[in-house]
Amino acid sequence: MGKVKRDFDGQRDGEKLLFVFRRHIISMRKGFWLLLIPIAVSSIPVFIWPSTLSVYWIPLGGLILGLTLFLYHYLMWYFTIFIVTDQRLRQVTQKGFFGKDVVELGLSKIQSISYNIPGFSGEVLGFGTIVVQTYVGDLIIKRVEHPQDIYNKLQDAVAAAEDAQDIDE
Repeated sequence: MGKVKRDFDGQRDGEKLLFVFRRHIISMRKGFWLLLIPIAVSSIPVFIWPSTLSVYWIPLGGLILGLTLFLYHYLMWYFTIFIVTDQRLRQVTQKGFFGKDVVELGLSKIQSISYNIPGFSGEVLGFGTIVVQTYVGDLIIKRVEHPQDIYNKLQDAVAAAEDAQDIDE
């Protein structure tokens, strides 16, 4: 028998992937600062001693350090994803290079979904917070790109799951 093609690790038989989303790139702002600060600070000796050739190596070290720190934050952002299937919402959060946290919510367990756009910056840059409420607590997803679109897709997925559950009963 052939292998069943899976869209993601942990996908169940018969489970259909609806969409995947991640946080807005603004959630990596710490990584951007950690890229810029070492470059800026390591460039200061070049302005103080411009005729000394050996100080020109210092900004190169600052660039390498900044890129290393940025790469770490980029990987944490890139590998933190939210997977929505016809059965559940799955949050996969990257913790360090080797750690991973996974939180799952069955779509039938979701009571309500709401979203918030935090003022001018959220409106202009297109990010916000989505709150998924269940009986056992809330799942708060901060700095989501285009929260109104994700909200609408999640509402549709929950409604479809409720309709499918009503048909099964």
